Amino acid sequence: MTIGLPRAFLYYRYRILWETFFENLSIQTVTSPPTNREILRKGTMYAIDEACLSSKIYLGHVEALIGKCDYIFVPRISNFGVREILCTKFSALYDIVSNTFRERDFNILEYNVDVRKSENEMSAFLKLGKAAGKKGRQVFFAYMMAKQAEKLEYEGNLQRQMILLKEKGLKVLVVGHGYNVYDAFVGEPVLNYLKSLGVTPIIAEIADRKKVRDLAADFSDTLPWVYNKELVGAVLDYKDRVDGIILLSAFPCGPDSLVNEIIIRRVKDKPVLNLLIDSQEAAGGVETRLESFTDILHTVHSGA
Repeated sequence: MTIGLPRAFLYYRYRILWETFFENLSIQTVTSPPTNREILRKGTMYAIDEACLSSKIYLGHVEALIGKCDYIFVPRISNFGVREILCTKFSALYDIVSNTFRERDFNILEYNVDVRKSENEMSAFLKLGKAAGKKGRQVFFAYMMAKQAEKLEYEGNLQRQMILLKEKGLKVLVVGHGYNVYDAFVGEPVLNYLKSLGVTPIIAEIADRKKVRDLAADFSDTLPWVYNKELVGAVLDYKDRVDGIILLSAFPCGPDSLVNEIIIRRVKDKPVLNLLIDSQEAAGGVETRLESFTDILHTVHSGA
């Protein structure tokens, strides 16, 4: 059995968890290639016009895996409890994929997390292993090993970021979901260009999650989306240790548009760049905005 993992959406957050789980069950995985123009073109062709860029990219990655594996892994995560919901696209992902490619010959490996309906992460993995034909004890062991690997990666990333914060030079907090920040089309060019300008990117998603969720709760008690809560809390946690903030979003993300506006209005003591990437965005335009923003940071930094 070979499981295809689309290199999009929550892959960037749960990659180690998923890959280690399948590896410990002796199940081979294949990952779609980094996002390129062809993947984006295919995803755009299959998506509705109103879909966000990240959704179009995801569909492109699913299409890239059809015919290259036995199953395509499509996770559905609705919520982690009351007021811990995700954007609707994550709870609808299974239906979107199955209906979009209904005329294509492929199988979906389902994974469902809906804590409000008593379906937590562990139960989702146990059902996933059973669907793959594995025994209960073996699946539980694979899940525990995967959780340990995930924890080690998380702690290592956090330690490396703490070291970066102590380095000299300009530092910019890049606020965005991992599937945007690390995507080869959306965020990777931004990170690389910042580094070429001598700026150290600090990634908001790499943070003490308990701490930033507590900070976000103090910031707003009505914000519903759990991953956006973490980003808001990370802004509050990191803003005094960086020189500026870049809000990196994919057009036209509803939750991000609301949350970014809140951040812009509430954070007054740091320069903020709202960088919205769409499928037509030319690299030159983004680079010009990053250069201008960096010049502002140098001016503010030298004045301080």
